[in-house]
Amino acid sequence: MAASIAYVGGHLQYGVNFCMGQSYKQAIWVPSVTFSGCLQRELSWSCGVSKFLQIRKCNLFQSRTNENWKSFGTVITSAYLRDGSTKYFDFAVIGSGVAGLRYALEVAKYGSVAIITKAEPHESNTNYAQGGVSAVLCPSDSVESHMQDTIVAGASLCDEETVKVVCTEGPDRIRELIAMGASFDHGDDGNLHLAREGGHSHHRIVHAADMTGREIERALLEAVVNDPNISVFKHHFAIDLLTSQDGSDTVCHGIDALNTETQEVVRFISKVTLLASGGAGHIYPSTTNPLVATGDGMAMAHRAQAVISNMEFVQFHPTALADEGLPIKPKKTRENSFLITEAVRGDGGILYNLSMERFMHLYDERAELASRDVVARSIDDQLKKRNEKYVLLDISHKPREKILSHFPNIANECLQHGLDITQQPIPVVPAAHYMCGGVRAGLQGETNVHGLYVAGEVACTGLHGANRLASNSLLEALVFARRAVQPSINHMKSSSLDLSASSLWTRPLVPKSLGSDVMHKTLRITKEVRKELQLIMWKYVGIVRSTSRLQEAEQKIGKLEAKWETYLFEHGWQQTMVALEACEMRNLFCCAKLVVSSALARHESRGLHYMTDFPHLEESKRLPTVIFPSSHTTSTWSSRQLHQEPIVKSMV
Repeated sequence: MAASIAYVGGHLQYGVNFCMGQSYKQAIWVPSVTFSGCLQRELSWSCGVSKFLQIRKCNLFQSRTNENWKSFGTVITSAYLRDGSTKYFDFAVIGSGVAGLRYALEVAKYGSVAIITKAEPHESNTNYAQGGVSAVLCPSDSVESHMQDTIVAGASLCDEETVKVVCTEGPDRIRELIAMGASFDHGDDGNLHLAREGGHSHHRIVHAADMTGREIERALLEAVVNDPNISVFKHHFAIDLLTSQDGSDTVCHGIDALNTETQEVVRFISKVTLLASGGAGHIYPSTTNPLVATGDGMAMAHRAQAVISNMEFVQFHPTALADEGLPIKPKKTRENSFLITEAVRGDGGILYNLSMERFMHLYDERAELASRDVVARSIDDQLKKRNEKYVLLDISHKPREKILSHFPNIANECLQHGLDITQQPIPVVPAAHYMCGGVRAGLQGETNVHGLYVAGEVACTGLHGANRLASNSLLEALVFARRAVQPSINHMKSSSLDLSASSLWTRPLVPKSLGSDVMHKTLRITKEVRKELQLIMWKYVGIVRSTSRLQEAEQKIGKLEAKWETYLFEHGWQQTMVALEACEMRNLFCCAKLVVSSALARHESRGLHYMTDFPHLEESKRLPTVIFPSSHTTSTWSSRQLHQEPIVKSMV
């Protein structure tokens, strides 16, 4: 990685001295790259981002606004389509999960919106979210209690201002969903049924049985389809952000995408871009994420000079369905692991090893209600000590009717494989689930790249710290999607669209000239490389880590990437060529390296990041990890934008 990495407190820096007189201290850094990090915490993470951007954005567009720029004005307009391969919108949204859809519905009141989604619109992490949305909706609960639970789960690395904002605004975001037609479970008293999950001190999980994400996605998609100002571009894979430099500022102008059905590259020029593209679960071989979760947004943002943070904190959900333990095995390997929601343990589910011995009390006084990082590590320890492939989660001691009403989707899935969860325990194993790190954002979803906002799993807002509290993900997506709306509208109104801007960047090429034989071999090699990368990540960068194993992972990944890229370019591949599988591989490499580099920089065990050679939590290291923009001197394809030529080092 040609990026600077450090623990940085106080606020976000962008390669400039912006610490307003605070003391400095040498920071952790990647070899050959040194810089100073501001380690004071008087200013919050989010406040720092916001104040930095507020100072610098005031003159941002004045220098670029001239008679050659044609403004769409401030009224609602339909998309201007110059030709089939270039499209112009006020707002471009990458991703069709809860964050992208909720944001699109609001900004569509002020301008034209393109939703660019990789597969079918419903195919997102949101759709697979079972448990629910956490919010303070019970009189006996409190915002302060929700905040405390979030901070404890996050191993005190959460930004308190962000936590307060999310926990305070959460209830209103739930009410908005209900007003839009989302249907959640109610109790016998007619009030919302609130479940409890691990890490929560109160019942505060709003849910729709065990298919909450699917219900939220349904309601939002229905509203999107009926909005004439929103255009949905399905099966469009986002390739790279279109950026330019305005002095020291990086400015986003839209995105290039590949229509995977027609194999046409489409350029979207927009005034404002929201990244809501989800996580990167598929850097690991076993993940609860859908196939689309290949870290595309994080990788694109990194290549576009966005600041990245806390990538070492990868959450492994402790209880994914272990197919090996099912009476009837699935006929083919799953594309993504089937999730067994946290709510099963919240409802009284008990974990056993294969000798039917309870073990969670040996690791944490909260037993099965401990936070996810603790439960995942405990299961991992049991499996390694006992040389077993899975543990058992038993809910059969609860009334049959309650089990079937609360977990119909899980019951049905297990029954298809010969297991009745009302009578038998469920075989479970940890699987990669959620990225707590991502593109660093301020309190309004803003990034250091002007015109680029982020929301959902792709973002790192400071809410989750070192470990996400159960059911806080959908909540964060809803809150930040809504908070990004007003600054986006302001940005849109002060901006113009240059109808000739499409020619400013080299267009990506579909590799038709290579021929079917070369493409077939390239696809086969890429699939093999993908599996090899995933196995390296699981073996060396999994639930339990060490410096030596992380260093080994770094070396292996570097060699694997070099080998793959050499194969591509020796067989006629060009810098600007694009294909779905190759571009996903490019993004997986980028995200894997970000995770490894961040993990190597943190010399302590905190939350999801457990190091055998640094087994204790260090108060002096209670700071976020930050990856600053690189200088584009790297020679790897995954780490630079397609329209940027690699810099060849002089041999002198």
